[in-house]
Amino acid sequence: MANFFIILLLLLGFLITFQIAKASEYVAVLKGEKKAFEQQNKVNGFLMIMFLVFGLIGVYWCNELLKGKILGVAASQHGQAIDKMLYITLAITGVVFFLTQIILFWFAYKYQYSEKRKAFYFPHDNRLEVVWTVIPAIALTVLVGFGLIYWFRITGDAPADALQVEVTGKQFGWIFRYPGNDGVFGKKYFKNIDDGANNSLGLIWEDPATHDDIVVNQEMYVVVNRPVKLIINSRDVIHDVGLPHFRMKMDAVPGTPTTLWFTPLYTTEEMKKMNNNPEFEYEISCDQMCGSGHYTMKGIVNVVSPEEFILWKAKQQSNYSQVFPAQGAPAAKDSTKPASVSTSQTKDEVAKASLNH
Repeated sequence: MANFFIILLLLLGFLITFQIAKASEYVAVLKGEKKAFEQQNKVNGFLMIMFLVFGLIGVYWCNELLKGKILGVAASQHGQAIDKMLYITLAITGVVFFLTQIILFWFAYKYQYSEKRKAFYFPHDNRLEVVWTVIPAIALTVLVGFGLIYWFRITGDAPADALQVEVTGKQFGWIFRYPGNDGVFGKKYFKNIDDGANNSLGLIWEDPATHDDIVVNQEMYVVVNRPVKLIINSRDVIHDVGLPHFRMKMDAVPGTPTTLWFTPLYTTEEMKKMNNNPEFEYEISCDQMCGSGHYTMKGIVNVVSPEEFILWKAKQQSNYSQVFPAQGAPAAKDSTKPASVSTSQTKDEVAKASLNH
């Protein structure tokens, strides 16, 4: 219904503008070219003021209507800092926007054509050019500086106690891997990827460190108030890990792992209450066009308490145990030792797998 009224208002505005234009043509015929020109200037000047007034009211109304209702509060420490930087940017650019637009439309009205006034041409002034070049340059340098500081914080070294999760994008879904009790991710090799054999990441089974790795699809579990480091990969084309509620995003590039880390501040249950939405879920989306099914590439991030995370992880079965149920998941061995080489795997493949790890 709201969209219908918006379209109706736009059509009404178009009709009004069209009628004014037609009326101006008739005035030109009846009164002559000069009088018509002066009348048209007055109409255009008045419309400029109306556009300014209603435009500013519209900006204010949209801000009040949508403020805090699209994504809600930032749910991570880095996200709060990014929101703060965004508000500072909006404040600086907003002041410039309002001043320049008000002056622009007021001048168009006040200094319309008049026989009593002669236009003054002001072709050049070095001092003015320095002012409007240096001041924006300083302001933008400060804003970019803050952006770089936050960027290096997000992509820098995570705290030692951070939970590590490997995120792999594929057309069109997400794969999450957690290290087992040894705290080490096992080696993998892209040529080992075989969805039919339940090895969606190409894990090298000869590496003992892979035996307790947990691999899940579409739903990632993290712990509230505990840093989480994401090690991001892609299995096919370029994807992008988008975490809008945490104000995070990072490209997932084939063959080039990327990282970011953040600290969740609110559990999923807390966010449901804060947003008064029992259906609320943290979302992980692909923010890079990756194919015809791009719009379906959505996953869920569950932020839980430490106790809930321990219970969830205890219920998970390692990928190795799923592939080799008869053998089970043996105790993790020293993953620093080189993995054995099977008859179907060359030493060169193992070396490449080590680099990928």
